[in-house]
Amino acid sequence: MASLLQDRLTTDQDLLLMQEGMLMRKVRSKSWKKLRYFRLQNDGMMVWHARQAKGSAKPSFSISDVDTIRNGHDSELLRSLAEELPLEQGFTVVFHGRGSNLDLVANSVEEAQIWMRGLQLLVDLVTSMDHQERLDQWLSDWFQRGDKNQDGKMTFQEVQRLLHLMNVEMDQEYAFSLFQEADTSQSGTLEGEEFVQFYKALTKRAEVQELFESFSADGQKLTLLEFLDFLREEQKERGCTSDLALELIDRYEPSDSGKLRHVLSMDGFLSYLCSKDGDIFNPACLPIYQDMTQPLNHYFICSSHNTYLVGDQLCGQSSVEGYIRALKRGCRCLEVDVWDGPNGEPVVYHGHTLTSRILFKDVVATVAQYAFQTSDYPVILSLETHCSWEQQQTMAQHLTEILGEQLLSSTLDGLLPNQLPSPEELRRKILVKGKKLTFEEDLEYEEEEPDPELEGEQESELALESQFEPEPQEQNLQSKDKKKVVTCPLFCPSICCQITAQATTISKPVSLLLSQQKPKLILCPALSSLVIYLKSVSFRSFTHSKEHYRFYEISSFSETKAKRLIKEAGNEFVQHNAWQLSRVYPSGLRTDSSNYNPQELWNAGCQMVAMNMQTAGLEMDICDGHFRQNGGCGYVLKPDFLRDAQSSFDPERPISPFKAQTLLIQVISGQQLPKVDKTKEGSIVDPLVRVQIFGVRLDTARQETNYVDNNGFNPYWGQTLCFRVLVPELAMLRFVVMDYDWKSRNDFIGQYTLPCICMQQGYRHIHLLSKDGISLRPASIFVYICIREGLEEDES
Repeated sequence: MASLLQDRLTTDQDLLLMQEGMLMRKVRSKSWKKLRYFRLQNDGMMVWHARQAKGSAKPSFSISDVDTIRNGHDSELLRSLAEELPLEQGFTVVFHGRGSNLDLVANSVEEAQIWMRGLQLLVDLVTSMDHQERLDQWLSDWFQRGDKNQDGKMTFQEVQRLLHLMNVEMDQEYAFSLFQEADTSQSGTLEGEEFVQFYKALTKRAEVQELFESFSADGQKLTLLEFLDFLREEQKERGCTSDLALELIDRYEPSDSGKLRHVLSMDGFLSYLCSKDGDIFNPACLPIYQDMTQPLNHYFICSSHNTYLVGDQLCGQSSVEGYIRALKRGCRCLEVDVWDGPNGEPVVYHGHTLTSRILFKDVVATVAQYAFQTSDYPVILSLETHCSWEQQQTMAQHLTEILGEQLLSSTLDGLLPNQLPSPEELRRKILVKGKKLTFEEDLEYEEEEPDPELEGEQESELALESQFEPEPQEQNLQSKDKKKVVTCPLFCPSICCQITAQATTISKPVSLLLSQQKPKLILCPALSSLVIYLKSVSFRSFTHSKEHYRFYEISSFSETKAKRLIKEAGNEFVQHNAWQLSRVYPSGLRTDSSNYNPQELWNAGCQMVAMNMQTAGLEMDICDGHFRQNGGCGYVLKPDFLRDAQSSFDPERPISPFKAQTLLIQVISGQQLPKVDKTKEGSIVDPLVRVQIFGVRLDTARQETNYVDNNGFNPYWGQTLCFRVLVPELAMLRFVVMDYDWKSRNDFIGQYTLPCICMQQGYRHIHLLSKDGISLRPASIFVYICIREGLEEDES
């Protein structure tokens, strides 16, 4: 693939023109629009920019950091400048993670198309690279960085500088001996293949060589039977057959002769260990492997809080980009706070704050476009409606017209069900969660109950109101001389037809202009009718919910209230969540958009644990790791003891032993760890590995290795850590590599988090991720995992 990239760079007309460079307008905001000269570097992996064609250039972005390319019409910023800049000449470079997009406007439609096609081609090529191809490209990148004068050769002085860039502290004499061995041309410099040989000598894995030789009779190769023994004994793949072992040899053995003889060389063995088959995450858990035909309340659902925000909760920017990013992460429950806006158009923002505002119809259009790009399973729009009657009608109109067939507007079969439908039954459907009118015996309206989420944030919002005055807003009351509109608990056409004769449509309610007491908003029937299976109700007590609520009603809890309920009545909360949906949201005091640990809420079976997805950190690592399984579809089936309405499970006091395990983790070595501060060439990390368990309170624990001094390239630890896990079905395992600092807090290098039930035993590589969840390949740690049933005494 690396050779394919080089071939395209010399033959593809778009890429050739990009390497010559073009002048384009870089747009950061409505007031910042400046001309810059952009040029694709000759390696095809970096784009540089300068103020002019022959000016001093600096790196703009790496192709490996690019997620996708969008045209100008799909750019929120460029659309706002449509009268000034032609959308047809604009495009957006979207990056992985939480980085800001790059909006560019070319001088012509043709030039914009050249860059859009060319960049997308490069992204596709990089995405399709396998492990070896990525490693080749990684080496090429380092060669470009080390070759300071860009003459295609590296002197020993340049190699020494490169070693520091690569986090290697090495004796000068030893480094020079490796340099001389690789310099087969005896030119005093290293060129392409010579540099590759130098790297191989530098990265020789003594610990892997020792493991290889322990199973190889001649120390040169693993026969089919020897490899099969390794897979069964060490990798704990008990059901492994000769056919599977042969398939792995064919997949990872680089030499054709080895494949013909059915043997695995040392290079092939290392390639296997670094592959997805040698990964700690079980490949069987990567696709959708769970039963998707159970009721919605039997699943954990990936959920977002204040999805429209891409910054803090007070002054942050509201953007449709928040919805795009959440949906592309597999999020299935999105929050939309809707308020009255100008010109009759509802707007979305965090009420009573200085956060910016976006149109509700733009949010709906964005959801329609991106809802099912990552997952086919249902998306839930959690509406927090603060609008007048008229703008509620506008909301309903936008939802109906923009979403079309995607919107679930009636029960699946037109009849009242006795349980929630399954994710499978709701494929590619968008559901509305919100307030709903009900059919009462006296045919009276049900006034809107106090919003449970607003109740939880009331104290913090009252504190804010002195600083941020809400806009004046008419409040609406129901006219007493109008007839009432009613709907059934769920919108079923066949049932509603029977009620229609008793009800007529109410016209616009009269407005209350002056009142000492703030009246409640009246719910518009058009909007109410779009709430089918997810009616929002206030939580009073578990007993009250059992006696008065139905399966299609959902309560919201602040994190503080939910945690208190878990401590006081953990088992009741588990039983409640076995038949009814719960949504938990962050405290209103988290104005910095920080997060809470979702694990505590999952332990009680809470399905929708809403996260501030714009904020990276430990809590989002746990969330991302949890939903990495099952195809990343945003739905994870809860353990059976959290789906049983008669369950005796209590997360605070799990019955011991439940399905207890002893987990042994030998942290062996690390490979190509990145620098913490890339601006300091002489700075080399002192890495240590911290292993954390998150689960029920009794399982939560952490241990760490010693640090290795001055070696981020191939550090060796060789330390074994032991954990006791009472409830492995709920446990999450997190590996964090830190740079030891005796003066202050250790610095983060990389992490990887996964469910214990998705972990493979044996010798495994853990490929590290950045704070934003972006791959840091080839950075990894090499471990040995052993799981023993039952609890064992700690021998240490």
